[in-house]
Amino acid sequence: MHPPPPSTPTTRAALLPLLTATGPTLRQLYARADATRRAHFGDTVPIRAIIEFSNLCANNCLYCGIRADNPRATRYRMTTAEILDAVRQVVATHTAGTIVLQSGETPGHGDRHLTDLIRQIKTEHPHLAITLSVGSRPKRTYAQWRDAGLDRFLLRFETSHPTLFARLHPGETLDQRLTSLRHLRELGIQTGGGFLIGLPGETLEILADNILLCQQHNFDMIGIGPFIPHPHTPLANQANAWAHDPDMFFRTIAALRLACPRAHIPATTAYDALFPDGRNRALQCGANVFMPNATPPAHRQKYQLYPGKPDPTTDPTQWAQATHQRLHTLGRPPDPGPAHSLIHPPRSSTP
Repeated sequence: MHPPPPSTPTTRAALLPLLTATGPTLRQLYARADATRRAHFGDTVPIRAIIEFSNLCANNCLYCGIRADNPRATRYRMTTAEILDAVRQVVATHTAGTIVLQSGETPGHGDRHLTDLIRQIKTEHPHLAITLSVGSRPKRTYAQWRDAGLDRFLLRFETSHPTLFARLHPGETLDQRLTSLRHLRELGIQTGGGFLIGLPGETLEILADNILLCQQHNFDMIGIGPFIPHPHTPLANQANAWAHDPDMFFRTIAALRLACPRAHIPATTAYDALFPDGRNRALQCGANVFMPNATPPAHRQKYQLYPGKPDPTTDPTQWAQATHQRLHTLGRPPDPGPAHSLIHPPRSSTP
């Protein structure tokens, strides 16, 4: 692990001024974060296309629209043929070098199917990087997926505060989540973590600790985004902790970039749900990855973690064109390659 540069914030005390910056100081923070991003990644933007292949979930996270106890969620699970066809459509756009297969958490259900699916995708598209985001599993299951060709795994811890985590995730503990992240790293899988910004009960200190936890784990990718209340969850009437200060969502990206200068940080879709130009702004204050939604339109509206999700009906050609246009407008051309980790090089021959 490379030691952090002298200017890298490594303590809560160093992060708090960044998270409360305003006026010229805030503009300087954004410029510094953007320069740090450019120094490590240049101006190209890796594209990672998301396929949300199932909204079945056994968990009951209080903030999530696909939680098990939401009877209004229309459940689905894409077939192998549907998933493979969606992957082929992504590849045909020549836009994305990574596919992200995402679903709710259903431990033990479909794990062998995922092993076979990963192997099929790698056989058909050997240069495509594969990321899974399906929740906590036993270490042996992660190993099976790795051996089938899995490159990366995204597992957000959501909050670094153990009590807040337990309150929001019935039946789960933060330690369990961090153990899964450690197992992924031990297996040589490129590992992504991350958190929600503004969960009810979050303080500035907790937010700073979220960033420090990412730094301590040296994640290859860090996905963060604002908490957006879903109307069919127990937190339906709870406002985002930073609703009065929307700059906080972008300050957090900038502070995270300074704390974790070599991590891939995506401009997540939730930013566009809150701001018309949300992902553009994220890319200008430290984020370097764009993740368009490649879920087939027939299923896309059923995968509603939060309300207001953009691009509900675009097909692959449309989202690819829109992505190219959006990034070129920012002077940030798309990178169609896999864009592997700068921190932990790939263990396989995938370029």
